[in-house]
Amino acid sequence: MEAYSAGQRDFGENRAQEALAKQPDCAADITWHFIGHLQSNKAKQVPGAFAYVHSVDSIRLAEALNRHALAAGTTLRVLLQANLTGESSKSGIVAAEDLAGLLRATLIHPALRPVGLMTLPDPAYSEAQTRKVFAGLRTLLDELRSTCGAGQDFCELSMGMSHDFEWAILEGATFVRIGTAIFGERTPRRILK
Repeated sequence: MEAYSAGQRDFGENRAQEALAKQPDCAADITWHFIGHLQSNKAKQVPGAFAYVHSVDSIRLAEALNRHALAAGTTLRVLLQANLTGESSKSGIVAAEDLAGLLRATLIHPALRPVGLMTLPDPAYSEAQTRKVFAGLRTLLDELRSTCGAGQDFCELSMGMSHDFEWAILEGATFVRIGTAIFGERTPRRILK
């Protein structure tokens, strides 16, 4: 609420349940962004609760989001997650040709509006390595816009977090995901046995 009082109107959450628990106590003019990994079986929670999904990484997830958004009578703005570093521990499309296929598949869904790309470089990367990933995402966005018929609305770059957002901005980020620097470290999740 302190960030809201200071003028912030866009808030992101990487766990749907946490956002859903917070939203009733928040102002109605907040734009909610889902920024975490989303499994297609959890997609029903998102339409109506979030305006943006930054982490669409499969045709299956796009189909599930479209189906649930249609049922909720809403449209979702989606960003496709690109794994440009090839890290196996991260979700996201790896090859550019796979990303083009995902974009084409997403464009046919009436309740989804593809608006851009998202990436997460390895936090251990140097500034030069990180900026190379961010620049690569910007280049990929331009290529996909011209080859896949995504249009001028396909212009958003969601890249950069608390430790590297300045570099992301220098490379053209339109969304930066700054949580830790503003809100502090997350409380670790308890693992139940």
